[in-house]
Order: sequence, then structure tokens, then C-alpha cells
Amino acid sequence: MADIRLIEIKEDILSDNKDLADEIRGNLKRHKVFMLNLMASPGGGKTSLIVNTVRSMKDKFRIGVIEGDIDSVVDAETVVKEGVPAVQLKTGGFCHLDASMIKMALDEMDLINLDLIMIENIGNLVCPAEFDTGANKQAMILSVPEGDDKPLKYPLMFSICDVLIVNKIDYMGIADFDMDVLKERVFKLNPKIKIIEVSCKTGEGIVTWTRWLADEINICMRSAKS
Repeated sequence: MADIRLIEIKEDILSDNKDLADEIRGNLKRHKVFMLNLMASPGGGKTSLIVNTVRSMKDKFRIGVIEGDIDSVVDAETVVKEGVPAVQLKTGGFCHLDASMIKMALDEMDLINLDLIMIENIGNLVCPAEFDTGANKQAMILSVPEGDDKPLKYPLMFSICDVLIVNKIDYMGIADFDMDVLKERVFKLNPKIKIIEVSCKTGEGIVTWTRWLADEINICMRSAKS
């Protein structure tokens, strides 16, 4: 029987992606730009949070957005209406954004005139968690209507994120959602994660969110200068 040669495709892909992601971080640091990777399920509120963030922070920071979708420019059109530049990535079927896609988007952006870039990743709690985009921080949104059991179903996503935004808290009392149970499950997976409760509809919690983000941007800028 002939010998079988095993090729670990996934390991090679992830390794190459990580190398490129590190290059991206180095380039962003040279330009003093902070990049946030925002992930969530479809309908979790990624675009709504980005719009609220832009409205709250565009007077203090120069903001750009990278939009990822399988086949649409709707979210990019929404963001541009807020007066910030956006690049739309149409993946044509890929369920995540990776470092090579982000590099293509960054090549179209004027990094010299940006302080913050927000990535709106593909609506998916599985694949985006596996691919490093070159972002400085990872954020995810869990909306109240999705339920408090998502950490049990998608542990990797909760494990790799620096901050969890619990959106649509205006649904509390209507949805069958226990915030204390959610926090217990999340902290068991990731004791260092920051949890921020918001409602993009009412604006509750947005100040807390943007204050956290502003602090992270300033830390990044100080690090780039040293």
C-alpha cells in the first residue's frame, strides 16, 4: 500500500493569515491607526452600532469603515451617509473576512487621515472567530432576542473577543433572557472580557461603549509614538 501524505490545509491557511495580519498591525501602528473587528450574527446590530459610534465620535476621531458582505452594498451606503469613508468587500460566498481581504480594503483607504477603522465582519458566529484580520481589538455583539445560551453554542467567538456588546437591551422583559446567566457563561470562557450593555434604538449604554473605544484608541496612539 502506498504511503499517504497528510497535508494540514487549515493549519497552513491560518498560519499564512496570521503572518499577514501581523504585517497589517505593523502598518497600522506606523500610521497611528486603531482597527476594531466587529462580529455578530445577522441582525445583531453591527451596522446600527457603527452608525451610533460614528455619530458619537466623528468630532474627535477620523473614522473609516470596512464593510463585509457576501453580496450587498447596503451597509456601506448607510455608513457613507454619516459622512465617513467606507470600503465594501463583497466576498461572493465566503463566510468571513480574513487578513488578505482586509489588506485589499486598506489599500483603498487614506490611512494618513484616519484614526479609527471599524470592520463590520460577515454576519456569522463561527468562521470569523478563526481568522485574524489584523485588528487591534476584537468585539462581538449579542442581541437580547438571540438568547443567553449563545456562549454554550459558540464558545470560540466569546473566548477570542476583548469586548462583548449586549445589544437591544430594550427587549429585556420581553425576551426570555437572563443577563446574570449570560455573564456567568461568558466569564467562564473569558474572564478578561469587557461586557457593555447597550440599546442602539434608545441610545442607552452608547456613551459607555464609546468611552471604552476612545480609551483603546488613545492607548494605541501612545504606543505608536513610543
